[in-house]
Amino acid sequence: MSSSRLGQIGVPAAVVGVVLMMVVPLPAPLLDVLLVCNMSAAVLVLLISLYVDKPLDFSSFPSMLLIATLFRLALNVSSTRLVLLDGYAGKVIESFGNFVIGGSVVVGLVVFLILVVIQFIVITNGAGRVAEVGARFTLDAMPGKQMAIDADLNAGLITESEARARRSEIAEEADFYGAMDGASKFVKGDAIAGVVITIINLIGGFLVGTMQRGMSFSEAATTFSLLTVGDGLASQIPALLISIASGLIVTRTAGGDVGSTLLHQFSQHAHALKVGAGCLGVLALVPGLPKVPFLAVAAVLWFAAGRTDARTRDAEAVAEAERAVEAAPNAGDPTEELLEEMRVDPLELEIAYGLMDLVDPARGGDLLDRVKSLRRKIALELGIVIPPVRTRDNIDLQPHEYVIRVHRAEVARGEAPPGHVLVLGDRPPEVPGHDTVDPVFGMVASWVPAEYGPQAELSGLTVVDRASVLTAHLAEVVRSHAGQLLSRQDVKALFETVRRSDPVVTEEAQAAGITLAEVQSVLERLLDEQVPIRDLVRILEVMTERARVTRETAPLVEAVRQALGPAITSALAPTGDLPAITLDPLVEQALAEAVRPGEDGPVLDVDPSILERLVESVSRSVHAAEEQGRNPVVLVSARVRGPLRRVLRGVHRDLPVIAYSELARNLRLDTMGVIDLAQPAAV
Repeated sequence: MSSSRLGQIGVPAAVVGVVLMMVVPLPAPLLDVLLVCNMSAAVLVLLISLYVDKPLDFSSFPSMLLIATLFRLALNVSSTRLVLLDGYAGKVIESFGNFVIGGSVVVGLVVFLILVVIQFIVITNGAGRVAEVGARFTLDAMPGKQMAIDADLNAGLITESEARARRSEIAEEADFYGAMDGASKFVKGDAIAGVVITIINLIGGFLVGTMQRGMSFSEAATTFSLLTVGDGLASQIPALLISIASGLIVTRTAGGDVGSTLLHQFSQHAHALKVGAGCLGVLALVPGLPKVPFLAVAAVLWFAAGRTDARTRDAEAVAEAERAVEAAPNAGDPTEELLEEMRVDPLELEIAYGLMDLVDPARGGDLLDRVKSLRRKIALELGIVIPPVRTRDNIDLQPHEYVIRVHRAEVARGEAPPGHVLVLGDRPPEVPGHDTVDPVFGMVASWVPAEYGPQAELSGLTVVDRASVLTAHLAEVVRSHAGQLLSRQDVKALFETVRRSDPVVTEEAQAAGITLAEVQSVLERLLDEQVPIRDLVRILEVMTERARVTRETAPLVEAVRQALGPAITSALAPTGDLPAITLDPLVEQALAEAVRPGEDGPVLDVDPSILERLVESVSRSVHAAEEQGRNPVVLVSARVRGPLRRVLRGVHRDLPVIAYSELARNLRLDTMGVIDLAQPAAV
């Protein structure tokens, strides 16, 4: 029979049998066997509690405690019946009454009461209090532990299955300590019941012996008192072992068995062992005290301290050798160093030695803190967590230069001369400085000495400090290259976030066969067009629905844009007015007829000269709108939007190209120009 089958049948049968013991008389030989089983079970439970690594490894202990208590009480009832009826309750109880306590009723009662005091007042009360406090603290700590698990999961330190296992372990731990808080009452009640049963047996034995059996008072006292005390000791000793096991379980704080943990921790304090040996040696010199015991124990402690010192020195030597091996350069196989040098960081910021003050907190530099804040801002704006920015110095740069790299490729370069601030706009003649171009917006700007910054502000110009210039430049690079910075691991983390909040969405996406690679392709296209991907739930819903028709990236992107259209256009028109550049109907119809499928999506199959005129006309309209302080969008039909965006992004990377179907209902269109290739654009 398998262990599971035995547990399903044997344990319930044993519990029912324990209840029957209270009403069915048992023969003395069978009672001997059951008393021995009770003691063996108590010893076994105590040993298990000593060897388990953590309390949850013995999670059945509260239930076992109830069964053991019920079993002992049933044995008390059976032994009481035999003592009062036959004046004999088997060899075990007789041995406890004669051999263990030397046949003395007084000695037996004293020993019995001492065991009860030890169990009831010392061990049981202490274990119950520890279980109560442990249950309370475990419940109070659950929210923090759950948050820590969620943080590790979001950071990718653990998998979803590991997170579920840790959450389950926390719940089981809370249930265990709560159950132990209640189960400790069983042990306390058992101790009280033992005292009451012993008193009842003593009184009952006197009455039975003198009134029914015709014994003298001394004879009845001798016979029944010894049996009663023997019965009490036979029950209280296993109860004491179970109480000790209960205390060991609830007071466990470190992993590993109790014996190994104690020896390990004592062996770490050789100095304390030597001091203890010295104190015992001094006590041995006190007149009147026995010298042999004190000196013997002092010698044992001194010997243990010497062994501990030797092991500690050996362990330190081994650890030092290992550290030396790890620190020594390995000329034969410098694998780790090569791998570290080969690693390509997604986002890097290289600065010249003249900009080191920006990253040195001792010199007031807060650039690294600004970069951390930038990561949070980008996450809330675009819906992605950009990778950490690897900041390093580069002696090959000019003293005031910095370079921004994406996957080792240089994508931006700028300057930030020390002691200067950037003034946007035409610099007043009385303010010294050198002209430059704002790296973010391409505006006319100047680097002027910092002491002239207030004077430039009084002239109505915008003054920006060096760290802000560099941070803004980095933010613009991140926005324009967000699609390249989105890795497969990032997509998986976003997918797992949706799984926790909207599991049905991810289940349907997986059922539709959508892969992380397909999700990444769609998200990259959206980010390249400056479309936030925070609403990942709707994106996955649209992809799941559209995947029934096509799995190509371009149609999926257009379908997602249709769903997110109102949010996209509302963000472009915060005041409700959307400045737009439209196409002449004839031009738009001609472009729609020229749309052809391509490898990366639809393209415009028209004469290059026509495309050049189209781009020039759009550029004139955009420039005219920007001179009026407006940031226009190009508004076209859904069929033309994607191909036209591919044409314009080479010249106007950040120019939004919007489809009519993406417009929010509450927007008011403000037409800034109409593209007509037959004549210059009208504005």
